[in-house]
Amino acid sequence: METHPPYALLLDVDGPIASPVSRTVRPEIIGLLLELGSSGIPVVFNTGRSDTFIARQVMDPMLAAGMPDGLRVHAICEKGATWFSYTSAGAGPVHVDHELAVPGEFAADMRDLVSTGYSDYMFFDETKRAMVSVEQRLEIANVTYREVQERFDMDAMSAMSRRGLGAVRLDHHVPGDDDSLDFRIDPTIISTDIESVRLGKDLGASRACELLRRDGIVPQAWFTMGDSRTDYAMADWLHHNDHEVRHVDVRPEDGVPDKPYEILTAGYLGLGPEVIHDDAGLAFLREWRDALLGAR
Repeated sequence: METHPPYALLLDVDGPIASPVSRTVRPEIIGLLLELGSSGIPVVFNTGRSDTFIARQVMDPMLAAGMPDGLRVHAICEKGATWFSYTSAGAGPVHVDHELAVPGEFAADMRDLVSTGYSDYMFFDETKRAMVSVEQRLEIANVTYREVQERFDMDAMSAMSRRGLGAVRLDHHVPGDDDSLDFRIDPTIISTDIESVRLGKDLGASRACELLRRDGIVPQAWFTMGDSRTDYAMADWLHHNDHEVRHVDVRPEDGVPDKPYEILTAGYLGLGPEVIHDDAGLAFLREWRDALLGAR
C-alpha cells in the first residue's frame, strides 16, 4: 500500500546539516530530523560524503537520541555511487556501483601526492569506496587551504593525464566542451572530489525516488537543500521528472540561478544574509517542524 506524505526532504549534508567548520552535526538538528521523520516526512541524505561519515556524524547521533522503531532513513553517498539505509536497529548493507569507481591505481597516486606534498594542508579520505577525495585539515585556515587547493587540483589533472585518464575541473568547465571525458575534478570549499562524470546530485535524486518507491512511499512534493551550485542538480532532476520541488540554498553567495522551480534562502524566513550553512539548515528544519505541529 502506497503512502503519500505532503513532502520529502532530500538533503545535502556538508553545509545544511553538518558544519563545514567542525564537520559535526549539532544536537538540535539531529532532534529535528527525528521529529520530522517520526511525523511521516521521509528524510533522505544526498551527499558526496562516504557512508562511514554519515554513519558516524548523522546515523549514530540519531540512534543515540532515540530513533523510534519503524523509522527508516536513506543515505545516498559519494554522489550516488554508494547508498545504504538505517533504522533503530542500525545500518543495513552498503551498496556500491563499482562501474562508477575511480581506478585504484589513480587513487594510489592521489594518496601519494597528498602524503608527499600536501599533508600539512589536507588529508586523503580513506573511507571513500568509489570517489577520490581530499579534505582540508581542521587546524588549517580555509583561506590558506583554498590557495593550496588550486595547486593540488592542477597536479591531480596532470596525474590523470599521465594515466591516460581524461578529466575536466568542474569550475573551469564550459558546457558542451570535453563532454566525452570520463572523470571530473570537483573542488568544494573544504575538499576536492575526483569522480566519474556520471556521478552527481541528480543521480542521487533518482536513487532517492527508487528507494522510497521500494518503501511504498510516493511524496506529493520535495524540498531539496544544499550549499553549492552542484546541489541544484537534485532539484533539476526532480523537476524534469515531473515532481513538485522547492530548493533551499543555504549559501547563496555564488548567486541564485534562474530555475523553473522556487528557490528559498534564509531571507524567505526573514533572516539576514549572514545566516548560512547549518544555521540556515537549522532554521528551515525548525520551520518545517513547526508547520507540521501547527497542522495537527
